[in-house]
Order: sequence, then C-alpha cells, then structure tokens
Amino acid sequence: MSRLLSIDYGKKRTGIAVSDPLQLIANGLTTVETPQLFDFLADYLQKEEVSCIVVGLPRQMNNELSENMKRIEPFVNRLRKIYPHIPVEYFDERFSSKMALQTMIDGGLKKKDRQNKALVDEISATIILQGYMESRRMKR
Repeated sequence: MSRLLSIDYGKKRTGIAVSDPLQLIANGLTTVETPQLFDFLADYLQKEEVSCIVVGLPRQMNNELSENMKRIEPFVNRLRKIYPHIPVEYFDERFSSKMALQTMIDGGLKKKDRQNKALVDEISATIILQGYMESRRMKR
C-alpha cells in the first residue's frame, strides 16, 4: 500500500503528517514554511508513493468555513492541477490545534516547548490524519 499525507495549511507554516504504508498510524513528518510547501511536496512525492492527500478543512464553531479557507482553496486547486493522479480530500480540522496543545501537555512538554508553533502545526496535521483514517474505518 501507499501512504496518506495530511496538511495543516497555515499562512506562515504548514504542518505535515504521513501514515505508515499500511495506513494504520499517523506520524508527524515536519513543518514547512508555507512558501516552500510545493517544493517540499515535489521532493517528497518523488520519493514516496502517496494515495491521498488530506487537507484540514477550517470550520468555525457555527460550522461555517473560516477566513483561512480563502488561502486553502487556491492551494488545493493548484495541488489538484499539479498532481491530478492523487486524490485530495478535506477533513474537518476543528479543535486540532487545541488537541495538539493538550497532547503536548499530556506528553510532559515544558511550557517553553509548547510555545513552538511549528511543533503544534505538525501535531495538528497528525491529529487531522488520524481522524481521517478513523472516520474511513468507521465507514467500512
């Protein structure tokens, strides 16, 4: 099998997570400066087989799309154009940043380490991917 890749797209930084080849476990991969994201993806996708890219869908508490969707939609459109053979799916990212912070607290990270926004973004991408995989398993 091939991997799943998730993206927690941000204005400055983008968190990236991948699954194992059996698509059972999500792991944080890295955080990339958003302007370098397509270069990173080109390099990664050349080395690894990815069957689907999951992008965090930014929704507000009232279920409306957040302001960040104005940046995400053009990104996804470009992604689909460059990689038409790889499906791109959205997955609700509500609470992923809060869950990432709680994960860091539960993991015993000190307050200074929890202020590392790049780490928060990477963990958020991992949470998005794990949620996506779990929802897929539930549908089967």
